[in-house]
Amino acid sequence: MLSKINSCAVIGLDCEEVEVEIDISPGLFNVIVVGLPDTAVQESKERVKSAIKNSGTNFPATRTTINLAPADIKKEGPAYDLPIAVGILAAGRQIEADLTGSLFVGELALNGKLRHTNGILPITLFAKNKKYKRIFVPKVDEFEAGLVEGIEIIPIESLQQLIAYLDGNEKIEPATTIDIGTSDKKPKHSIDMAFIKGQEHVKRALEIAAAGGHNVLMSGPPGTGKTLLARAVPTILPEMTKEEALEVTKIYSIAGLLPGNKPLITTRPFRTPHHSASAPALVGGGAFPKPGEISLSHRGVLFLDELPEFPRTILENLRQPLEDGIVTISRAQGTLTFPAQFTLIASMNPCPCGYLNDPEHDCSCSPSQIIKYQKKISGPLLDRIDLCIEVPRIKFDKLSGEELEESSEIIQKRVEAARQIQKKRFEGKDVVSNSEMNSQIVKEFCPTDEATINLLKTAVSQFNLSARSYYKILKVARTIADLEGKEQLESMHVAEALQYRPKHNMV
Repeated sequence: MLSKINSCAVIGLDCEEVEVEIDISPGLFNVIVVGLPDTAVQESKERVKSAIKNSGTNFPATRTTINLAPADIKKEGPAYDLPIAVGILAAGRQIEADLTGSLFVGELALNGKLRHTNGILPITLFAKNKKYKRIFVPKVDEFEAGLVEGIEIIPIESLQQLIAYLDGNEKIEPATTIDIGTSDKKPKHSIDMAFIKGQEHVKRALEIAAAGGHNVLMSGPPGTGKTLLARAVPTILPEMTKEEALEVTKIYSIAGLLPGNKPLITTRPFRTPHHSASAPALVGGGAFPKPGEISLSHRGVLFLDELPEFPRTILENLRQPLEDGIVTISRAQGTLTFPAQFTLIASMNPCPCGYLNDPEHDCSCSPSQIIKYQKKISGPLLDRIDLCIEVPRIKFDKLSGEELEESSEIIQKRVEAARQIQKKRFEGKDVVSNSEMNSQIVKEFCPTDEATINLLKTAVSQFNLSARSYYKILKVARTIADLEGKEQLESMHVAEALQYRPKHNMV
């Protein structure tokens, strides 16, 4: 007796169709799972056996072969429990329903209850795109699956309930589709720019970074507010669009980090990995590659505090994502690509003790220590940073003042206005913000007059700027012009952008 049940495998951020084939044949009791299963899939036969027995049905006492096709794709995780159980019941004629056009996914408990399963959103999207009529998911994941329109979603609490539904003895209401546009709520932040004293030039640079999606490096003595300023960046970032929210939610769903009570992520991610993080933790990887911190920061902020404390080999992994907005992970069995369109905010001290060039505190580092410390950040990586800012010590008069600074809400409105200009400008193109422009798009949307060209020519010649730096200056200048609502780039926009290039005495 043979049955075939449809399921799917999550590979990277994509899904592949998997056919769960069950064959029950005469012979001694034995359950064999084939089709490149990992340990979790191999153990599914024990979970399924107990779940079937505890659901009031019988597990076959003969030879059972479970094949997960295609056999050349590695299968991982407990999501195949439900399709295997349904396949065994169908092969044993304990279920007579027509299962064509249905896709099953879910982890079973020993008592037959269904548990949360990672990757429900991309799996549901896959089922819709493949024209499946309906998908069966765990009840706890119905809201996540409900983000997808155009497919019937059947939320299941237990295997026993599913059997009753398929036999026509119980009715289950399909999950309600969630209206993404009405589920957004304005996030509440505990930090506000209004309560950060001084550092107006740093706030200006962070506003430019938020408006154009540019990368920032802050350098200064300890205690000057670098970390606090970085943590305030999410408060001035524009609200996420529906498309961005789905992108980010899909990544977190696959990584297993989606909050149970929050099926849709509507706030921009802010990730702060420790400097002891490994390369796979930062860029993604593993035997079955999963998204790393840079992909979890997609459409949000990746904050690297004390940048030189990260091993140089780890930092060099940031080169491709900063340039291309994606990260490619190559393994013997294949290559996977994860999105990584994030804003990098990094902070550092100018030397090991942190007081180099500080007018009020003597530096205790030797020249060799300073050079060694600063060399931890390579030139190619530094060249990919759009804005480099010095964060000096704040004077006492400024700290003790009672007047509030400009609030995050006011800054965010300017950022939103600049992003709307960019949205209209890049309509029809695969570009969201100014930082994502390639050289061809820069030439199209960054028109310059004669004075601006002469200023750029002088800067490139005097500062020995690379071609990458040249285009980054134009991108930052484009953002500065957008904040002012001007279409034409002017020399003052380029002049301000030039101030944010790395200084030799900074790193």
